[in-house]
Amino acid sequence: MRQVLINCSLLIFFSFLLSNCSNYKELHCTGVTGFKVNKITTEGIDAEIELGIKNPNAMGFSIYKSEFDIVYSGVKLGRAKLLKRVHIKGHQERSYAFSLRNDFKDVNVLDVMKLLSGATFKNTIEVKGDLYIGKFYLKKKIPIDVKEKVGLN
Repeated sequence: MRQVLINCSLLIFFSFLLSNCSNYKELHCTGVTGFKVNKITTEGIDAEIELGIKNPNAMGFSIYKSEFDIVYSGVKLGRAKLLKRVHIKGHQERSYAFSLRNDFKDVNVLDVMKLLSGATFKNTIEVKGDLYIGKFYLKKKIPIDVKEKVGLN
């Protein structure tokens, strides 16, 4: 009898959960809201990139640890990471900081020298990767591919 009660409770819970997901709208990246270089040397870069993320749903979601490839004016700077899980509330748009720390071992020395000297190239930043979101045990991968003009601060 107890097992039947547990099974019925689980069935009701998952039915309720799935019915709430029927009106789900896709989260999307609104763009690069900031790009800040903390330190840049011939050895590597320490920077932060802020991405705007909009949740058009009434229900909030968690954004899990995610990684993105960052390219500034054709120079691959490395992978930016969200270091900890954050929560985005329903009907909200916020910017989230992703940390970029990378050495320049795979980058052309001339490109590094141009970055160090302040050459602006085309001032375009490309962000490519997957944003992992979820609620409870349901997780989803959202591809992010953004290319925008920004300044190198």
